[in-house]
Amino acid sequence: MSGYHLVDIASTLTLEIAQAISGNTLAAGREANLLPLTVAVLDAGATLVHFQREDGCGTVRGDIAIGKAAAALGMGIPSRTIRDRLKERPAFQSAIAAASGGKFIPVPGGVLILGADGKAIGAVGVSGDASDRDEYAAITGIRAAGLVSDPAEPVENWKSAAL
Repeated sequence: MSGYHLVDIASTLTLEIAQAISGNTLAAGREANLLPLTVAVLDAGATLVHFQREDGCGTVRGDIAIGKAAAALGMGIPSRTIRDRLKERPAFQSAIAAASGGKFIPVPGGVLILGADGKAIGAVGVSGDASDRDEYAAITGIRAAGLVSDPAEPVENWKSAAL
């Protein structure tokens, strides 16, 4: 259309970067012999930018991955930290889940993606294996894309985490 103009909307996380993170996360899972994974990459506004599900994943894994990433963004801390801080507060966890329309999964696997200024530009959610293993894959995927993750390191015993 002649004269039709759209103003570009700035994104905190480009599709290219989200695809790199997602691919790197799945590669980390294959290298570590994890169960099939689902990866969701959200921008800072909790909008889904990229999504991948490996063959063999259960059908609810996508919702779980999105919920882990959304929880991290919604609270401004990784989902592992949410779990640790709220483990004695189940009523508050339930209230947050209700307030978020169910997009709040407070277990490891929701990892913040930090920009150069240290602010979150998005989050990765991973589901498919034990939560600590999911988190390992997310952290590795973010790092492999040249970005910084929060948490910076997976838990020490992630390899021995059980489902």
